[in-house]
Amino acid sequence: MGVCTRALLRVLVLQAAWALGGGQVRYSVPEEAKAGTVVGRLAQDLGLEAGELEARRLRLVAKGRRASVEVSGASGALVVSSRLDREELCGKSAPCAVRLEVLVERPLRVFHVELEVTDINDNAPLFPAARKNLSVAESLTLPGSRFPLEGASDADIGANAQLSYKLSPSEHFALELQKNEKYSESLFLVLSKALDREAMPVHRLLLTASDGGRPSLSGTMELVISVLDVNDNAPEFNQSVYKVQLAESAAEGTLVVRVRATDSDEGMNSQVAYTVNNVIPASGKDLFVLDSSTGEMKLAGPLDFEDVCLYEIQVEAKDKGHAPLIGHCKVVVEVVDVNDNAPEVWVTSLSVPVPEDAAVGTVVALLSVSDRDSGANGRVRCAVWPPAPFGLVATFEGSYSLVLREALDRERVAEYEVEVRAEDGGAPPLRASRGLRVPVSDVNDNAPAFAQAVYTVLARENNAAGAELARLWARDPDEAGNGRVSYSVAEGGAGAGAGSRSVSSYVSVDAESGRLWALQPFDYEELQVLQFEVRAVDAGEPALCGNATVQLFVVDENDNAPALLPPAGGGAGPWAGGAAGSSSSSSSSGWSLWAWAAWGSPAGQVVAKIRAVDADSGYNAWLRYELREPRGKGAFRVGLYSGEVSTARALEEADGPRQTLLIVVRDHGEPARSATATLSVSLGEGAEAALAAAGAGAGSGSSVSGLRPAAGAEGGAAAAAATNVWLVVAICAVSSVFLLAVVLYGASRWAPRAAVLSGPGPATLVCASEVGSWSYSQRQSRSLCVADGAGKSDLMVFSPNFPPPAENDFAGKEQSLVPRSSDVCLFLSNLLDGVRKLVTSSG
Repeated sequence: MGVCTRALLRVLVLQAAWALGGGQVRYSVPEEAKAGTVVGRLAQDLGLEAGELEARRLRLVAKGRRASVEVSGASGALVVSSRLDREELCGKSAPCAVRLEVLVERPLRVFHVELEVTDINDNAPLFPAARKNLSVAESLTLPGSRFPLEGASDADIGANAQLSYKLSPSEHFALELQKNEKYSESLFLVLSKALDREAMPVHRLLLTASDGGRPSLSGTMELVISVLDVNDNAPEFNQSVYKVQLAESAAEGTLVVRVRATDSDEGMNSQVAYTVNNVIPASGKDLFVLDSSTGEMKLAGPLDFEDVCLYEIQVEAKDKGHAPLIGHCKVVVEVVDVNDNAPEVWVTSLSVPVPEDAAVGTVVALLSVSDRDSGANGRVRCAVWPPAPFGLVATFEGSYSLVLREALDRERVAEYEVEVRAEDGGAPPLRASRGLRVPVSDVNDNAPAFAQAVYTVLARENNAAGAELARLWARDPDEAGNGRVSYSVAEGGAGAGAGSRSVSSYVSVDAESGRLWALQPFDYEELQVLQFEVRAVDAGEPALCGNATVQLFVVDENDNAPALLPPAGGGAGPWAGGAAGSSSSSSSSGWSLWAWAAWGSPAGQVVAKIRAVDADSGYNAWLRYELREPRGKGAFRVGLYSGEVSTARALEEADGPRQTLLIVVRDHGEPARSATATLSVSLGEGAEAALAAAGAGAGSGSSVSGLRPAAGAEGGAAAAAATNVWLVVAICAVSSVFLLAVVLYGASRWAPRAAVLSGPGPATLVCASEVGSWSYSQRQSRSLCVADGAGKSDLMVFSPNFPPPAENDFAGKEQSLVPRSSDVCLFLSNLLDGVRKLVTSSG
C-alpha cells in the first residue's frame, strides 16, 4: 500500500473517530517515541487555520498526570515532549489512554483529546529469583509428580506479554503450563522418570521464558533439584484455591483465611509448617502474615481498593521429614471497595475578572471532578453556591464549566466568592469543595447623578467677585475613570433681567470640585433670578452625563435711596430748583415745591402730597415720611406713610403769609437711606388762594399734586360718591391681604426650610397710601398710584415683598423667604388704621 493511500486512510479514520466521539480527537503513539515525534496535526483536525493559531492561543490542559506531549506553537501539531513509558503511565491496564483538554480562545472552546500509548516490546520476562531450589525424594516420588514453579512476569501487555516457557533437555523432567481463564497461569515441573539419587544427587536445569514480541525477549531461571530419600508423601491442602472477600477498611489483625494441609506420613514426616511462597502483586508481601503452625493468615497492613483490588498469595505446606515434602495452594483475596475517598475538584482554567456587561452563558472557569472510589461511591454530583449568578454545565465526564447565569452589576456586587461543591453517591456520602474568587470589572454604565434635580441658591446683591455660592456634587458609582466626574455650566440659561448676556458671564463652576462661584457682583435691580444648568460628565468611554438645574435668586440690599417723583401733571412748575436737605443717614438731593392754603382752613385739610419711590424691594423700599422742620407744634403735619401734608390745626393770619416745611423720606433698610423735599406753603384769603392755585395749575399743569380747592356742594357730592367706592375697595383689599398673611404665616410654620418663593415677582407696583409707599420695583417698569380727590386717601393692593432676614441667614444657602409674623402684624395694623381714617373722613 502506497504512502498516499495510508495517509488518506489515516484522515478517514480520524474523521470517523471525531464523529463517533462527539467532539473527541483520538491519536495513537508508541511508547518510547523520541521527543519531537509528531503525534497528529491537532490544529488541522480541529478545523483551525494556520494563520489564527497565535490569536486563538491553542494550548493543552492535562488531567491528573503528566501528559509528555505538547502543542507546537508554530504548526499546531501535537508532538512528544518527554519520554513516554506505557508501563509507567498505565501499568498492565489496556488500552493505555491519556485524556487531554485542548483550550481554544476567542471564543473559548474546549476540545477533548484521547492519546493512546501503544505498547512495544521493551521489557524482557523476569523471574522472581535467578535460582530455584527444589528437593525431590528418590523412588518415593512417582513419575507424573508435579512441582509448582513461579512463572515469569512481563511488564508489557498483549502479545508482548504472552510468555512461552522452555526447559533445558532432561530425561527426568518436563514442563507443564496450566492455563486458567480467570486467574494467572500455573507452571509445573513434572517428573518424567523416577529419580536415582545415587546416580545423580542434583539436577541443574535452565528454565527460559520468552515473550511474543518481535523481536522476542527472554529471561531465565536456574532450577536446582536435590534428590532426597525416604519421605514419600507431600502435604495436601483441602482446597487448591481459597477465595476471600475483604473490605478495604478492614483493621490490622483481621483474620483473612485459615489454610489446612494434611500429610499421610507419620511422625516428623507428617508435621506441617506453612509459609507464604509468593504474593502477586509484590507490593502485598508485607500485608499478610501466616502463622506457620496453625495456617491462620491475618492482615498486617491497610488495604486500598484504589491501589490494588485483588491479591494472589501462593502458600506452601512443608512437612518435617528427613526429606521435606511440600504441598501448595493459592489464596485469592478480593478487596471490596468502601467509600473512603472524597471527591476532588480542580480548577483547570479561570478567566477573571469578568466584565459586568458579560453576556449570560459566558464561561468563567473550567473544572475537573473525580473520585477514586468505584461504582456508586465514585459517582459525583456537583453544584455551585450561591446558585446565582453562576451555574455549572457538564461538558464531559468529570468536566464542568462555570458559566454566567444572570447579568452582573459591579456597583451592587464587586466580587463574588463562589464555592463549587462535590458529593459522591456513597453511604454516607463524602463531600469536597473548591472556592473561587471572581472579581467583576467595571464598565461605564452609570451616568453621574446630582443629589438634587434643582438647586436653589440665594446670593446677596453686591457680592464680591469670586465668592463661593454653593457646592454641587454628582455621584457616579462606577470606578476609576468611569466614576471621575467633571462639572461645567451649560449655556442657554435664562435669568430675570439678564437680557442677552450669557450665564457664563455671571457664574462659573470648578470642573473638579463642583464649587459654584460668582464671576462678578450681582445687581438686584438688574438681575433678580438666574436659572441655568450644570452638567456633570464622567471620563468613561463613551462618556455619560447628568444635569441639574440651578435657580440663583439675588437677594436685595439697601443700595438705593428713595427718589422723589414729579407731580402727576407732568410739568416742572414750582418743583424746578430746590435746596438740598441732609440727614444723619445716607440721603439724596431733595426738591422744592410750593402750595397754597387759605386762612381759616380747618385741621386735617390736605395741602399737598409728597410722592417718592425706592428702586429696592421689601423693607428696603418701604418708605415713611417725617417733618424735620419746623420742629414742635407747627401748623402743618405729614402722614407717616401716606406723604400727605395737612393742617395740624386751623390756620390763622398770625401764621404769616408763608410757611416753609422740610420733609424727609426714609426707607426701612439697614442702614436706612433718605431723601428731602422743601415745601413752601403760601397763606392767603380763600378766594385769593383759590385764584393762585388755579393760575398756577393753568400755567404749569397742576404744579402741586396735593393742592385741592375748597369743598362746594357739587364737589362734596362727588367726593362722597368716590369715597364710598374706595371704601368698598379698601374693605376687599384688607380681607385679601389678611387671608394672604394667614397663608404665608402657615407656610412659615410647616413649609420645608429649602422652600423658596419660586419665579420672579410681578410687575412693579408703588403704593402711596396711609400705610406708606412699599414697592417691589424694577428700573424697567414702574407704576405710581395717586388718588385724584382732595378729601380721599389712597389705597392700593399690591404683591407683598417682605423685608429680608438678617445678614447671617444667607451666604449662598437655601433659605425660606416667608415673612416674619411681626412684620405681618405691623403691616395689618397700619392698613387698618388707614381704613379707619378713611371711614372717619367720609363720615
